[in-house]
Amino acid sequence: MTRKKVKLAFIMNDSARKATYKKRKKGLMKKVNELSTLCGIDACAIIYSPYEAQPEVWPNNIGVQRVLAQFKRMPEMEQSKKMVNQESFIKQRITKANDQLKKQIKENREKEMTEVMYQCLTGKRDHSKLDPAGFE
Repeated sequence: MTRKKVKLAFIMNDSARKATYKKRKKGLMKKVNELSTLCGIDACAIIYSPYEAQPEVWPNNIGVQRVLAQFKRMPEMEQSKKMVNQESFIKQRITKANDQLKKQIKENREKEMTEVMYQCLTGKRDHSKLDPAGFE
């Protein structure tokens, strides 16, 4: 059975929100563990929650401190190279979506022109009704 697409919005019901938090946190921790194991990389996760007094860390405090120390030893340019804040992330996504839209519009126009030319060649389209751009 396939899963339905989850609507990403704040969960108003407190108990449902807490249950979702617990499930998602467990899945996130599992993914970080898998990433670290399968790719042989140092990874850590720190999760602050209103449901727990202390933040949850993976793999442990020492592992997190080791990863953070490794990050801090990197030159500042390397640290910030792939970092984005919410605003720049959204701008990147909008730019990418606009580029995809332009590409799709161009492809659609080419397909429409091919279809019009094919119909003209096969006699299925009346040439007198076409405007200069080739469309009715």
